[in-house]
Amino acid sequence: MHTSPWTRLVAVALYAAAMALVEATVVYYLRHLFAVQYAAVFTAGHFGFPRAYLRHEQIREGATIVMLLAVGFLAGRGWWQRLAYFLFAFGVWDIGYYVVLKIMLGWPASLATRDLLFLSPRQWWAPVWEPLLASTVFIVAAVALLSLAPTRRARR
Repeated sequence: MHTSPWTRLVAVALYAAAMALVEATVVYYLRHLFAVQYAAVFTAGHFGFPRAYLRHEQIREGATIVMLLAVGFLAGRGWWQRLAYFLFAFGVWDIGYYVVLKIMLGWPASLATRDLLFLSPRQWWAPVWEPLLASTVFIVAAVALLSLAPTRRARR
């Protein structure tokens, strides 16, 4: 059965949005378990991820990327489409993550709020607007790739 790239795009968006909810909920629990307040305390230099859990969190980050790559691979019909679906999933997931955190925690306070983006290979801090901009670019690039990439039907 042939499914339109746009139908698959909707399915990927639903997957990425659900994944964003799960990831934000993990952060919600971690902040409460580690007694990190969601105000100015969570800034570079003031927060050290507990070493006892650091490796587990780095593995979870890796698993997140594998999940996004896998959905891109499954949705795509060729390498350009797979790349497009991965970029799209990453963008929707990341933007959704911040939206859910804002709803659940009232955080971030602004787009200039600094966030710990990744722990692998080392701590990567940036204002929230940077990953949101990158994710928006990913989504736009994905849609452009899907618009340009030939479909199986077009090749026949």
